[in-house]
This record gives sequence, structure tokens and C-alpha cells, in this order.
Amino acid sequence: MFTTLAHVSIAVPDLDEAIAQLQQRYGLAAGPVQENVQQGVRMAYVELANARIELMSPTSASSPIARFLERNPRGGIHHLSLGTPEVVATADRLAADGAQVLGDPRTQRNVHGEPIAFLHPRDFLGALVEIEPDGRHD
Repeated sequence: MFTTLAHVSIAVPDLDEAIAQLQQRYGLAAGPVQENVQQGVRMAYVELANARIELMSPTSASSPIARFLERNPRGGIHHLSLGTPEVVATADRLAADGAQVLGDPRTQRNVHGEPIAFLHPRDFLGALVEIEPDGRHD
């Protein structure tokens, strides 16, 4: 079902400041800033050999990331993303098994236009999990 750890997502109050801090302190360079209008976030990825770090900041007060930052003003890990060859089939299977799938991968998209869904934290050991394509099939 899941084949890769795609990324760990960190919500930050100031994306540009977070990018600068990672570069200056840790030598980690972020790629270009992108915006996902559907999700209400600006984001950038730090590419590592085996996964990515996704930095996100909200573009509106109604964004899920804005609500997360209300509870965690300094930011923090928001979710982890697991890759699968078939996002829709995986989400459907998990839902049929009783997991609460948040969002519909038939309509919900990431910044790259790929289908995504989320698993409620109670269904994955307390962690919010994004389901995304592993880059091989979807």
C-alpha cells in the first residue's frame, strides 16, 4: 500500500524566514516558493536524498495551516506524507476498513496537481498523514 516517505511537513508562521534559517543554520536549500490556492498555503521543499521537508505558511485565515498556527504559534510538524502507487484505491481501501479519510483524492490536489487525501490522526498513531503519489504510477 505505502511505498515511500514522501515528506515531513512543517507549518511555519513566516515562510521566508524559515527558508533563510534552514539555509543559514543547517545548509539546507529550499526550492522555489509555490502556492497551493486550493489548500490556502505558500510552500517550499527542501530536497533530501530519501525524502523532502515541506515548509508551509498560510495564505488566508481560513487555511488549515492558519488554524494549526493559532494552536502552535511558533509552528511545528503538521503532517507526514506517505507515497502510494494508487492514491484513490488506497484511500478507498482505508475508508472501507474504517479509517477516516479526510478529503477526496478525486478532487483534492497538491501543488503539483496530483491527487491527495489525508488520514485522521486517530487512525495513524496520532499523526496526520497525507496520502500522495509515490511518483511511480498515479
